[in-house]
Amino acid sequence: MICELSLQEGSGGTVTQSVVNRLLALGVFSEESIQSVAAWLHYGGESVFLQDANSLIMKTDDLVQVISCIRETFPSVHKITSYCRSRTAVGKTDEELRRLHDAGLTCIHVGIESGYDPLLRFMNKGVTAADHVEGGRRLKGAGLSLCVYVMPGLGGIRWSSEHAEETARVINLINPDHVRLRTLQVVAGSPLYTMMQNGTFQTLAEEGIVREIGIFIEHLDGIETTIVSDHVLNLLEEVTGKLPGDKSKLLATIDRFLAMSPEERIIFRLGRRKGIYRKLDDLAERGTFLWLKSIVDQYASDPDHLEQDLKRIMQDFI
Repeated sequence: MICELSLQEGSGGTVTQSVVNRLLALGVFSEESIQSVAAWLHYGGESVFLQDANSLIMKTDDLVQVISCIRETFPSVHKITSYCRSRTAVGKTDEELRRLHDAGLTCIHVGIESGYDPLLRFMNKGVTAADHVEGGRRLKGAGLSLCVYVMPGLGGIRWSSEHAEETARVINLINPDHVRLRTLQVVAGSPLYTMMQNGTFQTLAEEGIVREIGIFIEHLDGIETTIVSDHVLNLLEEVTGKLPGDKSKLLATIDRFLAMSPEERIIFRLGRRKGIYRKLDDLAERGTFLWLKSIVDQYASDPDHLEQDLKRIMQDFI
């Protein structure tokens, strides 16, 4: 309908502001839905993400029909992505996964979170490290691009090293195309929050999470994958690069942060959480550094209060 209206308006199928205004005047769609679709078409309409859920849980025939319909209705689409659980991938046959790929599904995102079985059981993940490996390998074997999510900090103080090392082992066995880091943030009211409150689960400090990420990257070996630290909860956004070539660079960034003075680390953390800093070199801007330092100095008599305020800022990111 939007493209047809664009042709009627003399815009040649292009989504212009006049086309959007005409759609709003018709009152057929809500303003939000029109803006979303119009923006998608305006920027090429080349990529589709199937819901915000595990779409592969659908019957394969039904999902093939959905994907085929997208391809036929929007010829401009060349990338169709979905989330998927490892157990769901294991439950599909190789033939089913190939059918989905052949229909037009191109990329799968899987929340692995950890490859350490005791931690997966503790978190009631409902999956094992072996499931992660089998599911990931079969998705890649079907020709699908695979992006997995790892959660630094999930093991807390108790299982930090095991979480890092065993997760790296699982990643090595899968060799996904992308590994995205998603630092743990415990949400108030969740079961894990209750465990944190009663001491059953002890969270890592941010420096500890940075060290854990270093252990994880150090144990990645024999794979070609891209590490991406593209979330606001991640302290070091610049820990991003292609393995194996960028491994030394990623570890050097982590070492650089850990080698800074305690004052520099807390100033960087504050700047990052306020959305001012994005990379360690940003510390070199003297005016901003001194302004952030003046804020930190106000907490000198009560550093725990600063930690609490930083945690509150991070809660707002969720």
